[in-house]
Amino acid sequence: MSADPAALRDLARTIAHEGAALAREMRVGGIDVADTKTSAVDVVTEADRAVEALVRERITAARPDDAILGEEGDDLPGTSGVRWVVDPIDGTVNYLYGLPDCAVSIAAEVDGEVVAGAVVAIPTGTEYAAARGLGATRDGAPIGVRPTPPLAERLVLTGFGYQRVVREHQAACVARLLPEVRDIRRMGSCSLDLCHVAEGSADAYVEAGPQPWDWSAGGLVLREAGGRFELLDGTMRLPGFPLRNVVVGTPADGWDDFVDALRSTGFLA
Repeated sequence: MSADPAALRDLARTIAHEGAALAREMRVGGIDVADTKTSAVDVVTEADRAVEALVRERITAARPDDAILGEEGDDLPGTSGVRWVVDPIDGTVNYLYGLPDCAVSIAAEVDGEVVAGAVVAIPTGTEYAAARGLGATRDGAPIGVRPTPPLAERLVLTGFGYQRVVREHQAACVARLLPEVRDIRRMGSCSLDLCHVAEGSADAYVEAGPQPWDWSAGGLVLREAGGRFELLDGTMRLPGFPLRNVVVGTPADGWDDFVDALRSTGFLA
């Protein structure tokens, strides 16, 4: 089957909207915790599972030879060279509490490289999408990063994991970074945070520990919007954390001094 980035993007958009609609429907009347993952506060809801099942079903129906990597289910092997990376609800705690920053995130890799993706906010249906070489959009309109101000005037987005030792490390790094920038926001969804940088509503994003389903689609949106997105070697040395565990995204012209600041404040090795 075709691995055309535009076609993969459009399929991701369609399925992400369908998943977001299901999550909205299930949120009516409240939602309960179904399970936990890395700690008692790292929750999974029945909606996470239902949305991922729906996304898997739709991808398999449209492209039966593709592989799928999902946050909540078993990996599905494929033979086409295309792998879908799925976060059914990125920002599950926000979703549980009825807060707005939660999204369905779907990306497509070809031979290990992300070439297409879509992030759809669950409460509003706002859509961010990108295909390699074709730019990034919000609800179909092109988006781009904002001009980079001096470091002291940058609004930085970040996030925290759910294991105590991870949070302690992240909090210490953020505490050292805070005096160097305009301010820091913790919104609760990695994929949306990267899209916010892409559309110019923030200046940078950094977090140690997110997984591929968290950053694959949003990272491509940022790159296609004129930003730079990379995984860099962090200072956190824990079981289950590879060296390259720090997700960083900025406008391209703001990369070097932001990375210098991350190194001096303890995020980067």
